Amino acid sequence: MSEAWRAFGTPRAGGILLIGDHASNHVPGDIDLGIDPALLNEHIAVDIGVAEVAALLVGSGAVDAAILGGVSRLVADCNRDADAPGAVPIASDGHAIPGNALNHAEREARLARFFHPYHAQIAATLAAHRPAFILSLHSFTPSLASDPEQQRPWHVGVLYNEDDRLAAPAIAALEAEGLNVGDQLPYSGKLLNATMNRHAEANAIPYVGIEMRQDLVGEAAGQGRFADILARMCAKLALSAPLEACRGA
Repeated sequence: MSEAWRAFGTPRAGGILLIGDHASNHVPGDIDLGIDPALLNEHIAVDIGVAEVAALLVGSGAVDAAILGGVSRLVADCNRDADAPGAVPIASDGHAIPGNALNHAEREARLARFFHPYHAQIAATLAAHRPAFILSLHSFTPSLASDPEQQRPWHVGVLYNEDDRLAAPAIAALEAEGLNVGDQLPYSGKLLNATMNRHAEANAIPYVGIEMRQDLVGEAAGQGRFADILARMCAKLALSAPLEACRGA
């Protein structure tokens, strides 16, 4: 375990690994972001519901193991490329993050402390226990303060980049649950897919990015419902033809 990440469950070759880049709102005591502490419970700081749903999925055996980010995305956003400005954001959804106005050396130290160890842990886990597929779990806010006109009616989104082997089966499984499913919505995996590009696509490991709407997973009942839904989805994906073809490759 590390301040940069936390892991639970037992990774298994041929199993299912869950990755949650934004599952924590933790800010280490020696870092001052210069923001109202109340913002740490908002979507700009954490993917609401992800940690709880991940724990339920591992606890039920629906997925074998999970690796979750150990700090708030405002400290280090691990679902970005290291050289992207958003890896240490100076603003988010209209809120300035004055404590992140770092010089080059300070920024590199921040990444060395949190960003790089997180990705090193994922890489080491995949090398030791190559999974059948990765479930990348995020959540999205129903609305943005910076764009109040934008409508986000979807219950869940499915994201992917070049590797779309599991996208259609995942969409079908979620629609069968009666959900309003966004295909590359509320944003596209062609644009926001850094962790999966790095660890899944670069290693030809099938994956699916799932975005849960935060008002549906903000409390225990909704978290349990989504854990059950995603457990059934994972069971279907594990039997899907594209995945079986990959295993035989």
